[in-house]
Amino acid sequence: MIKIKIPNNNISERKYILDIIFKEFLGLTYSLEFGSRNYVIEFENKKTLTIKDTFFNKYPKDLEYLKEENTPTKIEELDIFAASFFMLTRWEECVNKTRDKHNRFPATASLAYKQGFLDRPIVNEYVDALKGMLLEIDDSLEFKKYNYQLYLTHDVDELYMWKSWSQVFRIALGDIVKRKSFSLALERFAEYFLIKIGTIKDPFDTFDWLMDKSEDTGVKSRFYFMSGGVTENDNRYKIDEPKSLALIEKIKKRGHCIGIHPSYNTYNDFKQFKKEKDLLEKVVGEKIVEGREHYLRFEVPTTWQIWEDNGMEVDSTCGYADKEGFRCGTGDKFSVFNILTREKLKLKERPLVVMDSSLFYYNNYTDSEVKKKINSMKKKSNSFTILWHNSQEDKKKYEDIVLWVG
Repeated sequence: MIKIKIPNNNISERKYILDIIFKEFLGLTYSLEFGSRNYVIEFENKKTLTIKDTFFNKYPKDLEYLKEENTPTKIEELDIFAASFFMLTRWEECVNKTRDKHNRFPATASLAYKQGFLDRPIVNEYVDALKGMLLEIDDSLEFKKYNYQLYLTHDVDELYMWKSWSQVFRIALGDIVKRKSFSLALERFAEYFLIKIGTIKDPFDTFDWLMDKSEDTGVKSRFYFMSGGVTENDNRYKIDEPKSLALIEKIKKRGHCIGIHPSYNTYNDFKQFKKEKDLLEKVVGEKIVEGREHYLRFEVPTTWQIWEDNGMEVDSTCGYADKEGFRCGTGDKFSVFNILTREKLKLKERPLVVMDSSLFYYNNYTDSEVKKKINSMKKKSNSFTILWHNSQEDKKKYEDIVLWVG
């Protein structure tokens, strides 16, 4: 077993990042000692590797580092442990108050975007570099082996496009009055009529098709359902209505996963989160352990703590709406850290890497640009999580993306 000596300050932060890198990412066990000036790794052959402590030694008091002026301007300013801690814990988002209209920290405000490494799993790069250094000193070390993991996830914001004849009439009236298209209005009525008699499916009813594609790829679809909410961004269907119940049973029967897509305000509301989780579990008839926040709303460390306190096991919110890439510096699942209580949580984050609307709404990439970006990110990552909404109607784009990333 290797021995790691660390400085006698910021101990909770140092222990957390060493656990993530050595135990979770590298699969190594170690013992810990205190009192050194830098990180000193001692091997069984008595050789040592010293990694200079370039960050936490500047801020020896607890949480002294947690200020906006202490945010690095270049990731190279940090040692690999502090840099990995910076990316994984998202403490940058706690001190940088930049937010978009949905109160989200945008990719464009992040150091990763500004320095041009958002498309790289930089924490994995640090881990690989450390692995190389360790092997130079002791080539008998055995590391955790990785098999590439693809996660195809689907946030169910809406079950169907067409809900009633009154909705069709209202939109068709707009076709005639505003868009001056009587033919388009007729198409609306015809489509809804065919849906009602069962000739065709509602445009948002892509669930069977999504499961087919996942099964063809050899993975499970993960459907994250909404079960409440108090804003205009929520409640576009009821989780206990007949269509929802039938769909849930179909997903369970086919062996795919059901998770929660908690409503707009739950990212900082424990009681609302619990209410929705309890209802979803009652409807589904099984424990709900994973999911993703609606609109990717996320607050450090509040959201993670709410998920932890509600007994959740895996969150997959940590991706950006406005850009694709590695918000946490990795696509791999890892245990999260509450930077304010200074505690490692049981909850794990499985970071989101690519969302459909990031590609085609926020950035309007061409198909060739999407292919290039996905191929580049996939080459560097052990795990890759995609969000594709069931309401996204362009099936060809999804087929291409799954082919490129699978």
